[in-house]
Amino acid sequence: MQLETTILAPNIAAYAEQARRLEEIGYDSVVTPEAGHDPFLPLMTVAEHTQKLKFGTAVAIAFPRSPMVTAQLAWDLQRFSGGRFILGLGTQVKGHNERRYSTAWPSPPGPRLRDYILTMKAIFQTFQTNARPAYQGPTYQFTLISPFFNPGPNPDGGKVPIYISAVNRFNCKLVGEVCDGIRLHGFNTVRYTKEVILPAIAEGAKKAGRDMSEIDIVGGSFIITGSNEEEVERAKAPVRQQLSFYASTRAYHPVLEVHGWQETGEKLFRYSMEGKWAEMANGITDEMLDEFAIIGTYDQLVPKIRERFSGLVNTLDFGFGVRSPEDHERLAFIVQELKKG
Repeated sequence: MQLETTILAPNIAAYAEQARRLEEIGYDSVVTPEAGHDPFLPLMTVAEHTQKLKFGTAVAIAFPRSPMVTAQLAWDLQRFSGGRFILGLGTQVKGHNERRYSTAWPSPPGPRLRDYILTMKAIFQTFQTNARPAYQGPTYQFTLISPFFNPGPNPDGGKVPIYISAVNRFNCKLVGEVCDGIRLHGFNTVRYTKEVILPAIAEGAKKAGRDMSEIDIVGGSFIITGSNEEEVERAKAPVRQQLSFYASTRAYHPVLEVHGWQETGEKLFRYSMEGKWAEMANGITDEMLDEFAIIGTYDQLVPKIRERFSGLVNTLDFGFGVRSPEDHERLAFIVQELKKG
């Protein structure tokens, strides 16, 4: 099983140090989120200060950037890192696209994301082979480029792995059709993965004549941990709060519906509309917390993670807050244990 974690840092030097440490203790890849900061910008630092570590965006929001803008970023990061970049994309929801990113929402996101990915693939092909651009899709097109604007081929053959974050069936099928992998959303359960996500990916793969072994399934759970039971108990509150935010978003309600928690989702949606953020965490029951999170002391994590994810994911998204040298040693030990099998 490959291991991946999110990297966040306050400055360039800290990004460099974190990336080096994560590579040293055995991580296979790191990702940067688009959560208040641009996800591409720190990756040049990661590329410069590591040798083998793969890295990517998890995820960059697609529609505020044109396919060409994203393709250029991905192409350069792939070139400068010697082929270690992984492009992770997501759609976000209509409200955030229109009201936060000032981006139009002219059509359903799933078909538009498919067109976006196919446009980028056409761009990559032209970058690599200098083929005449001739892609015309329902939303995007790529029919013009001059030699001055073509960066030219990459030494690694021009392959940029594309992953998307997907929850609904359409986008999961899209993974199977045209993507190299899926980044399972944190607001997810084993049951939803088995009953909805994996069958949809398999359906898309079959349609495209692909095998499931070609598709990287990246996933994990929220981690609630500490040195003892008291620390574990204190760590539950912020996770309840974060889960309640996701559960209030209707795009994620299919996950709740599989478990029969529709009423909770609707209640939390109403609370969010009323601005009752502090009250929302109370809607996340202990049963729900157990489904969405791995809960246990540091020495309990490895067996619990293996029980939940062995055979389910190819790449485990795993990590927890590191605030001291002792925390770093614990993380390094757990990573090495997980790498054993």
